[in-house]
Amino acid sequence: MTLHDWDSTTSGWARRINVSVGGAPVLPEARLTPYPQPDCRPLNGIRVLDMTTAVAGPVATTLLGALGAEVLRIETPWAKPRSPASALPYRGTGPDEPWNREPRQNELGHSKRSIALNLTTDSGREVFLDLVERSDVVLENFSPRVMGNFGLEWDALCERNPEIIHVSMPAFGKSGPWRDRISYGPGIDAMSGMSWLTGYSDGSPLKPGNFYCDQNAGLSAALSTVAALLARGRVGGQTVELAMLEGELQLVGDAMIGQQLSGREPTRMGNQHSSAAPHGVYPAGPLLNDPDSWIAIACRTDDEWNGLITVWCDETVAGDRRFATGLRRWRHRAELDRLLSEWTRQSDPVELTERLQDAGVPASPVMGARALLRDQQVVTRQSVGGLMHPQVGLSPAPQAAFRLSSTPAPPKNAAPLFAVDTIPVLEEILGYSTERIAELLSSGAVSDRLVER
Repeated sequence: MTLHDWDSTTSGWARRINVSVGGAPVLPEARLTPYPQPDCRPLNGIRVLDMTTAVAGPVATTLLGALGAEVLRIETPWAKPRSPASALPYRGTGPDEPWNREPRQNELGHSKRSIALNLTTDSGREVFLDLVERSDVVLENFSPRVMGNFGLEWDALCERNPEIIHVSMPAFGKSGPWRDRISYGPGIDAMSGMSWLTGYSDGSPLKPGNFYCDQNAGLSAALSTVAALLARGRVGGQTVELAMLEGELQLVGDAMIGQQLSGREPTRMGNQHSSAAPHGVYPAGPLLNDPDSWIAIACRTDDEWNGLITVWCDETVAGDRRFATGLRRWRHRAELDRLLSEWTRQSDPVELTERLQDAGVPASPVMGARALLRDQQVVTRQSVGGLMHPQVGLSPAPQAAFRLSSTPAPPKNAAPLFAVDTIPVLEEILGYSTERIAELLSSGAVSDRLVER
């Protein structure tokens, strides 16, 4: 058999080692190491009421939870699936509760607790307002009318707790003609111009391949929450409005400025660059036995181009007048890409990356999840670690992009089972009696399990 393993190199890049023993290849399992749990996190002592759904809001509250805040996820008792972004559940053990094993829920539900409240009832709203009195932040991503429909607009929250921070993440903002319209990420991608810019020059606009809009809005919401908490000692509580559309406009600012200054509409360019070549993603030899393998290469300077030529070792390309300068390479980028693709498809993308990086050429293998979880850079830094989930087992959870030396903030706990913390929260935080909790459960104002509708 052929065992594929990974080792680190002096340059910090991963290098594949093939140990041949004959037969079919066997891939090592991705190893997830449980995260260490520090005692001191930056937001210890802060409590957040998380009313968010989908992706953008949970990105914010997950980060706040990892930073140390106690995040109480407020769920509806009949929330199945738990998020519109739900996908097929993980395999797991224990009772048949697929809503506890959704991949997106496990990714964006960690570092939180879960309670189920029926906010359409007077008793459920009263429980929520009791929690507001004892909390620091309310974070939601409803359309602007929803909190008012619940009777939980700013005045109601502030009356119970003048120090509360209310963070709202409507799709288009709380004013303007689109105020009450709703949208998920693809709609924001379209409205912001991101989809217009995504795709190939001879093709239609495309949805970006991941949750750019949601991730950007979530990170902005977490930052603005921390800013409001820092200012609270001077100004008290306040509202924070984060329109998802305006968040994504930050990502297309160069296109807007270019149109304003030149009068020309920006065009789709695929993987190409507006002024440099070669710049793209090129076919490569199999990575982990996957024939659909690629390598990203970008040369923006003559030094980087010369480094590429040194590794390429093609005298015809090196002496071709069409590629003698950066401008000429850009003008003839289609032919350059064709020739480069013929060369790269003969090489292992990880090994070729190593050689190009040693020559000063920005290059990276294009990795899928299987390769990424086995990459030595990711493994060494524990970029993705594990959290023990009672129904999933050791569940993968990526760290935040930053590392704090004195107050580390890795993911805190695996995503909670649905409503598992309802009774503990009512007892520990609100001090409710056993009799009152039983009354709330029987009336349907709260729940400690999923309710079928």
